This record gives sequence, C-alpha cells and structure tokens, in this order.
Amino acid sequence: MQTHQAHVVVAGAGPVGLVSALLLANQGVKVTVLESAPTLNRDLRASTFHPPTLDMLAPLGLTDDLVAQGLVARYTQQRDRQEGVIAEFDMQLIAPDTDHPFRLQCEQWKLTQMIQAQLNTMPHVQILFDAKVTQVTQTAEQVQVDFNQADEARTLQAHYLIGADGAWSAVRRSLNIGFEGFTYPERFLVVSTAFEYADHLPRLSYVNYCSDPHEWCVLLRVPTLWRVLFPTKAEETDEAVLTDASVQARLQNLLPQAQAYDTQHRTLYKVHQRVAQRFRHGRVVLAGDAAHINNPLGGMGMNGGIHDAMNLTEKLLRVLQKGESDAVLDQYERQRRTIAIDYINASTARNKRDIEERDPIKRKENQQALRELSMDPVRARAYIRQSSMIDALERAKAIP
Repeated sequence: MQTHQAHVVVAGAGPVGLVSALLLANQGVKVTVLESAPTLNRDLRASTFHPPTLDMLAPLGLTDDLVAQGLVARYTQQRDRQEGVIAEFDMQLIAPDTDHPFRLQCEQWKLTQMIQAQLNTMPHVQILFDAKVTQVTQTAEQVQVDFNQADEARTLQAHYLIGADGAWSAVRRSLNIGFEGFTYPERFLVVSTAFEYADHLPRLSYVNYCSDPHEWCVLLRVPTLWRVLFPTKAEETDEAVLTDASVQARLQNLLPQAQAYDTQHRTLYKVHQRVAQRFRHGRVVLAGDAAHINNPLGGMGMNGGIHDAMNLTEKLLRVLQKGESDAVLDQYERQRRTIAIDYINASTARNKRDIEERDPIKRKENQQALRELSMDPVRARAYIRQSSMIDALERAKAIP
C-alpha cells in the first residue's frame, strides 16, 4: 500500500492510541506514536472487552486472537456479599445486536502487544518510547509537537495530533483544556490472586458486582487470576492500604480461609469522573482517558476510549484522504463528548451509588428491581444493551 502524504502524530501507546494508529496506518497514513514510558504498559486495570468493541476490532484481525487469549463471559452477576446472587444476566439476549454476545475477560496489554506487532511491520509507522511530550503548538496548516527523548529535545510537525496520553495528558495540559468533574475521596484497591473463588462461592460467574453497605467489591476473572476490587477509606494512607495485614484483612473478610491468600499484584489508584471541556482544539483531538475518565464499575473506560478511536479516525481519514472539511472533527466532539457525559460518566456514577447503598430499605428495593429485571427477557435485553454500550454507540451515531 502506498503511503499517503498525510502525517498524524499519536501521543500515547495505550489501547486508544494504538488502535488509532493502526486504523490510520492501514489506510497508508504516516503515523508517529510517542509513548512516555520505556515500553508498552502491562498494567492490569482494564480487562473487560464489551461486545461492540469486539465487533469493531474484528476487521482489524484482533478479536479472534483476543478471544483465544481471554475468557468468554456469557453471564454477569449482581450479588450481595451476604446473600449471594441477586440477579444474573445472560449476554446471549443481545445476540441479535452483535456478533459477540458476551464480555471478554482479557488483559488490555495483550491487545496493545498484538497491535504493536502489526505496526512494527509497517515502514510508514514509527513508535518512539521514552518520548515525553512537553509542548504543543499549531498553525492553520500544521501542528508541532515538542518532546524529550533520552534527554534530547526533539520536535515533530504533522497534519494532526491525537492526544491519547491518558488522564494526566501532557497534550491536554499544554493546550490548557479544562478537565471538569471531581475526584472521589476514596481510592480503589485491586488485588490479583490465583485463589479459585469459584470453588467456594456458589454459582460465581466471571463478572460479579457485589454490593454491601460496609465494603462492596467487584470480582473479575481473567485467564490466570481473580481480580478483586475494593474501595478504601479516605483517611487510610496509601502505605497502610497496601500492607500485607490490610490486604489480607480485606480478602479474609470477603471469604475467610485458614491460610493467608497468595497475591500476585496490588494496585491502588485514585478514581475520577471528569470530561475535557473540549475534545478538539484546531488540529489536536483528544481521545480516551485524555478526554474523559470515570470509575471502573461497568468496564466502560477502555471500551469508550476505543469507541472514540474508531469514531475519530473514520472522520480524520475523510479529511485526509477524501478532502472533506475538518469541521467533521467537530462532529466527533459532539458525538463522543455527549456520550462521555450522558452515558459513560452517568452510568458509572450510578453503578457506584447502587453498589455502595447503605440504606437498608433502598438496598432491598434495588435488589428486588434487579431480580425482576433479570427475569424479564425484554427488559433484561434492554439493560444489557445499555450496560454493554450498544445504546451509547447508536445514540452517538444519531448526533449530527
């Protein structure tokens, strides 16, 4: 394929940045990826791929390999830590809406490694590691990206820049784009363990949201480990939360065992609900966590970012290769910023409120409503369409 003369710089080599790079590179666009870390990140935060995301990645030759490396979760559960299963939802109900009626439990780094392998074969793509963006400036004709690599100041000029460099986006901050919203006072602790919870908790699925008035949790299965997410108290220090005694106390409180739990990973992070004031600033466009961040209850962060990438690159290719006005990038902002506010942030905030509800009457009402919902196939299908982000994508497409 002949390389198109257009050049796009992508800041960030996470799932959003690399999906963007691959979509552009497949159409011959010259792409330079700037990643501040020395290698691809192998963190364990995102591990759920929703059905429409799998549909989108399939034409790129990625979905089958992801499925082979992950776990197919046909069912998701809403549980109570004391009572067990409250409601179970069968993803097969959305089979008419998707080619992949399930959640895939697979670590996000497997996706980025697969994409990197494809990009490495393309002569018109370059991935620069240890490349830290310092400043972004632009004219009517081009964008300039200043960055440091190996203590050397470097500069790139390109037609467009995609800022997919995460919640602390250097691109967004360089352009002084506000990041409106709030940060929760508590942090989230994620502990990974090879302990087999399914042998001890009846009817456990691969995806479980466990409500509790004192300490709710989320139990997620990935191929080799269980990941357990707990909230922490605002007054607890990071050091105290991460001690063996603290981690063991939380795990033992969830499921008492005679022996100590063997843990492989521990991660503690702040949780935000924020959306950038604008997703487009001239020749710079934000996507993924650089544009919007949310709590992880519902698995919408990485998925929403990949949906950004799909929407944005389709429009950017129309500008670069079909000569359309770049005003179409304003439509990207209208579509994806609306979804970030009205669907992703709204849904995840509601999920957190419900799972941590302390009022006993409201808890019983919520649980009864979930039971009734799960037993009605029509309403259950509507619920799954919403929670798997199918409705959000359809809503975005309808925004002119």
